[in-house]
Amino acid sequence: MKIIFRWSILVIFILCGCNSSKLSFSEIDNVPDHMQENVDSNLKLQQITDGEKGYYIVFHSSGEVETDLDTQGGTLTIKLNETNLQDAAVQQNVYYLTTDAETDTIDVHVNGESTAFEEIVIQ
Repeated sequence: MKIIFRWSILVIFILCGCNSSKLSFSEIDNVPDHMQENVDSNLKLQQITDGEKGYYIVFHSSGEVETDLDTQGGTLTIKLNETNLQDAAVQQNVYYLTTDAETDTIDVHVNGESTAFEEIVIQ
């Protein structure tokens, strides 16, 4: 009986570890083709959900983009600040975001102002 109990506890720990995710946010250079197909270059801010794994945040800007994250309670704030804006062509900036279990709201601030996603694509 003790052996069954120990195995049950071990399986529970393994399953809990598999479902836990960690908060991370990083810029990516190579967007997978199946994601790039969903990117609309006419939209300034777009979110593409990668199944249940994470989110691609697509931000189009004609300048350099500085990023920062802030968490308060269940709200994750992504700060995107544009610098050195130019009349040059708009560049695509793509970030990959994974959230932890405590995150229930994603708020994006562009140049200090809360900005809604123009489109959210769920795959």
